[in-house]
Amino acid sequence: MKLFKKKEEEKTCCNCNVDAIAEAEKLKSDKGIKILGSGCAKCQALEKAVRTAVEELALDYSIDHITDFAQIASYGVMSTPAIVVDGKVVAYGKVLSVTEVKDILKGI
Repeated sequence: MKLFKKKEEEKTCCNCNVDAIAEAEKLKSDKGIKILGSGCAKCQALEKAVRTAVEELALDYSIDHITDFAQIASYGVMSTPAIVVDGKVVAYGKVLSVTEVKDILKGI
């Protein structure tokens, strides 16, 4: 008989925490722009380009930087940095220039 047994968390087949997955799915539906990446120099350069493009286009988008790999994986992104606009991955795997980001944002 175990009196002080640790409460077992519900896990999926890949040992991910179910609550973390649910939170990641909830965040995917948020409006705005998200930069996905570990916070490396490339990710920071992409974030700077996105902020500049949004400012130059005078858009009213919130910009978040997501570094949690579980949340990044929930978008299906395997190569960072990536840009997500209103829940849709629009670019991944490279640092875009301000002009490239503007073109993407104008098309949305």
